[in-house]
Order: sequence, then structure tokens, then C-alpha cells
Amino acid sequence: MIAIPGNVRVWLATGHTDMRRGFPSLARLVQESLKRDPHTGDLYVFRSRRGDLIKIIWHDGQGACLFTKRLERGRFLWPSLADGVVTISVAQLSYLLSGIDWRMLQATWRPQASG
Repeated sequence: MIAIPGNVRVWLATGHTDMRRGFPSLARLVQESLKRDPHTGDLYVFRSRRGDLIKIIWHDGQGACLFTKRLERGRFLWPSLADGVVTISVAQLSYLLSGIDWRMLQATWRPQASG
């Protein structure tokens, strides 16, 4: 896995996306549909119609990155909003990429007291 800085924002594009798209086309989708700048260092995640494939675009400051993951079984859990975007944490993205319910992290994670 590629190390992603903890301070980046992760945006899930709700709905489904044509997975034939590459970085330039997905970046244009980020600009036009999500009204965001795809070159700021944030991650933008898109899901296929069937739900077993996602693509992530990320500009890491040196160049454009395009990551793809297909699940062998099951589907990626996705927000049901008709349009727009949902923000999740890098930790939740890790859950999502593992095929785990990323909403569980939000509901069950609690910071531990130091000491």
C-alpha cells in the first residue's frame, strides 16, 4: 500500500462512474461535478456501477496518480446519496479498501487516553 499522508481529505463521489475513465477524465469530473480542484493533494474515490471496482485519483505534488482496486467477492459499501460527495478519513478509506464497513470506524472509534 502506498503511504497516504494523514492530513489529506478523502472524497467519495456518490453514485457510480464509468470505469473506462482515466486520470484526465476523472479530474475533469472532479472539477465540473464536484466543484473541487483535483490537484490540491486530496483523494477522490469513484465506484463502478456493479460496486466491485473503485478508482482513486490523487495528485501527490509531483504528479498524477490513479489507483484501481477490484474486489474478488462482494461490493464496496457506498453512500446512497443521489449526487454530490461525501468526505471520509484516511482510516475509513483503509477500511473501505479492505471491504470492511467504513462507517463502523466512525461509530466505534474512540481516542484512547494517554497515560
